[in-house]
Amino acid sequence: MTYQQTLNYLFDRLPMYQRIGAAAYKANLDNTYKIVEILNDPHKKIKCIHVAGTNGKGSSSHMLAAILQKAGYKTGLYTSPHLIDFRERIKINGKLISKKYVVNFVEKYKTKFEKIEPSFFEWTVGLAFDYFANQKVDIAVIEVGLGGRLDSTNIINPLVSLITNISFDHVNLLGNTLQKIATEKAGIIKPKTPVVVGQTQAKIKNVFTNISKKQNAPIQFADKNFKIISYELKKQFLTPTILNSKTKKEVTYNLDLLGTYQLKNVLGVLNTIEVLKNNNFSISQKTIHLALKNVCKLTGFNGRWQQISKTPLIIVDTGHNEDGIKQVLKNLVQLNYKKLHFVFGAVNDKDVTKILKLLPKDAIYYFVKASVPRALNEDELLFAAKKMKLNGASYPSVKQGLTASKKAYKKNDLIFVGGSTFVVADALIN
Repeated sequence: MTYQQTLNYLFDRLPMYQRIGAAAYKANLDNTYKIVEILNDPHKKIKCIHVAGTNGKGSSSHMLAAILQKAGYKTGLYTSPHLIDFRERIKINGKLISKKYVVNFVEKYKTKFEKIEPSFFEWTVGLAFDYFANQKVDIAVIEVGLGGRLDSTNIINPLVSLITNISFDHVNLLGNTLQKIATEKAGIIKPKTPVVVGQTQAKIKNVFTNISKKQNAPIQFADKNFKIISYELKKQFLTPTILNSKTKKEVTYNLDLLGTYQLKNVLGVLNTIEVLKNNNFSISQKTIHLALKNVCKLTGFNGRWQQISKTPLIIVDTGHNEDGIKQVLKNLVQLNYKKLHFVFGAVNDKDVTKILKLLPKDAIYYFVKASVPRALNEDELLFAAKKMKLNGASYPSVKQGLTASKKAYKKNDLIFVGGSTFVVADALIN
């Protein structure tokens, strides 16, 4: 098979959550264990960091990978979903897995795997572990796909687990209360394995402390060990000054990830690095500074508060649930612009009314449908938005909505594209 035929096989033959939703979700790890058995247990041959959470797990994973890479370690990074290229999911030192490796892997294991009938995600997890073990990485940062307890990545025994934050998302699969969702995320806590929780949330703190106690896993809450003293949002960098509560030292960092929500994420990252240093990883303060300043360059990270055009000014962000959209709106408030043009799309298995309620009434909206089967119909979106007194029109594709926003754009306006990872992906392709 060619690379494109291989991708078509993976996308067409296998259930894929990002495309079709809940029907592709497997509520057990049986298939994953069968896959790694065929592959001779590659996950046992690599050191790992496991990262879960509702929002911020992708950003945190990339920051951790950048720091480890800058410290001289051969660093694997597994994340999902991809924005443009499937190979974004599997990288070593910021470099995408080769097309040849993907093709050879699928051809080699196709017949054996078909007997198991794995999901798309189960295939890719197997591929990632096989690749990282084959390439002998020093460490791999593994991002959870969905939830934690029953996620395919949850067969690893990491050096440390990081849980970023908990908010409402995938409630049809993970539960409709923060406690239930937190319990699923806390499923990555392993016996005697350190766990870092990025954010202390009063309602669910005991979920993490109770599970870590049962697992005899030392737990730390990052926002108790590190505190944001102040921050500036500059054109190129988000610049927080952070107090280390143990050493009483204040350090100022320049982050090239500009969303102010990264202030929460960076605390979890710094705390996780401290745990790794206690595991004999050599990581200097200078390395951390340089890495956080160059996360996008080092890892090829895209889609998080990313400026994709200067004139017209276009910013994209993949925030797609209530908490993610709230963080986006906090960022928008800090920018100076005359009129906001909001290119917005969503998926059809989310309660979009909760998100629409949050959106500013004085923006012009371009309601779009992303190019995946899960995308919510643009006219349904417009109908729901009108009930919330939001003004705009509907467009059958992101490209058409973005083109219309560019035509309407005037000097000192801002075009923002978001609401769904897939809307951002389509915008980046266009």
